[in-house]
Order: sequence, then structure tokens, then C-alpha cells
Amino acid sequence: MTNLDGVTMFVSGTASNGVVDSRTQLQFSQRGGRVIARYAGGTIQRGVLAGRWTGGRLAFRYAQRENDGAIHAGSSVCDVVEYQGRTRIVEHFTWKTRVGSGVNVFDEVCRAPMPCD
Repeated sequence: MTNLDGVTMFVSGTASNGVVDSRTQLQFSQRGGRVIARYAGGTIQRGVLAGRWTGGRLAFRYAQRENDGAIHAGSSVCDVVEYQGRTRIVEHFTWKTRVGSGVNVFDEVCRAPMPCD
């Protein structure tokens, strides 16, 4: 289980029906197996992922307020991997308030003295 406490990530990839983008940043906190991420940026005014580690994967519920005032929600299951020396989350999401599902990719923001490619 990767410890995500204090990790900041950005969206490096999103599905065609996703609304997060490269301007969206996520701030993670973790206590034991419980993980929370608050996020904002791009078309997202404010959002939260709330979940836990289950069987080596992260399972989340999420809700977000978008810049147009709409509130949307869904659920996701995430694979957490190491990629180029940083943590990467591959999120498989399903909308509950919209039609569809897809994949988002979150990458850890590079911080000194961490090497960046």
C-alpha cells in the first residue's frame, strides 16, 4: 500500500467524457487505509475523492462542483503504480449523475530533490 499522505498530483490524462484536465490539482491525505483527496482547477471549482485501500487498489466515491455551478458525482477504482520515479494513479471512473465511464491518469507533482524527467 502506497502512502499518499501529503502527495500533490496533476491530471496527465483524461477520458473524452472526463471534466478534469491538466489544470486540475489533487491534494491527498491518508490515515491508515482511508484516503481523501481535495481537488480544483480547470472546470472544477471544488471536488473531493473519499475512499479506502481494498485489495491493493483504491476505491473512491467522488463529488465535484463545476465552474458552471453543476454538482456531479460518481465512483472509481484506481490502480496505484510507480512511473518514472513518481506515484501514478490510474482511475477507472463511472459517473452516477452523468452517462458514461472512463479512465483518468493522475501523476505526482515533481518536487526537489526528486528527480524529474
